[in-house]
Amino acid sequence: MSLHLRGHLAMLLFSALVAGSFSLGSMSANAVEPAALNAVRFLIAACVIGVAAMATKGLPKSAWQAPWRYLILGGLFAGYFVLMFEGLKTAHPVSTAAVFTLTPLMSAGFGWALLRQITTKRMFVALGIGGVGALWVIFRADWQAFLRFEVGQGEIYYFWGCMLHALYTPMVRKLNRGEAPVVFTFGMLIAGLIILTGFGWNDLRATDWLALQPLVWGTIVYLAVFASATTFVLLQFATLHLPSAKVMAYTYLVPSWVILWEIGLGHGAPSGYVLIGIGLTCVALWMLLENEG
Repeated sequence: MSLHLRGHLAMLLFSALVAGSFSLGSMSANAVEPAALNAVRFLIAACVIGVAAMATKGLPKSAWQAPWRYLILGGLFAGYFVLMFEGLKTAHPVSTAAVFTLTPLMSAGFGWALLRQITTKRMFVALGIGGVGALWVIFRADWQAFLRFEVGQGEIYYFWGCMLHALYTPMVRKLNRGEAPVVFTFGMLIAGLIILTGFGWNDLRATDWLALQPLVWGTIVYLAVFASATTFVLLQFATLHLPSAKVMAYTYLVPSWVILWEIGLGHGAPSGYVLIGIGLTCVALWMLLENEG
């Protein structure tokens, strides 16, 4: 199996695992402050990735050259997750997942600015279709709401987080110096943990961790192991072998996965009109991946 195909499979799994963080995260977002929750999440994820790195590639001294690279990447992802959970306090999981699908367009822009990656006409049209589908879902298929630009505060918070996520993708490729994805991810997690601990120290101390509901702890473990440690490695592996815009194209699958998560958790499905927007995002994904050269 080629590295190119493995990159695509990595992103397919990435999209399914990320989707779970929206549904589970919305159920726990108000139980713990975002910085504190994500500090614990990064700690657990760093332990998992650290063990995986030692068991496979090890942690060579060369990987710690220019540690400022990890501070940049850790800061970007830490900021993304804090803003995500701020958004999930009030926004619906499907709506926030739709905001997430705006990241390919932003990632294409950052990819050109940082790496001079060219977005073809086909890719640009596909990103535009995906953007329309995302807006359709964000505004819940309400044309009047779109004209009045009625966006919830949660969606606004998360949009800025997605800007950081979109910038993160090409920055991985720009800053990586040949380190294995698992090693590079470990460095980013340690840096992110330091930043989150400093930023959320008061919230960490104020939280009664032993009194948290099992659902909250289950969410934290899922976020740390599957939606953090696993997806970080998948994303970094794919970023090293696929253009930034195509890596982020898989975010178009996230709203569809979220709908399945919501149905599985007994939260019901969105209206038929909203599903039109989901369909457009799937068309965008197909256009980005069909007959790629």
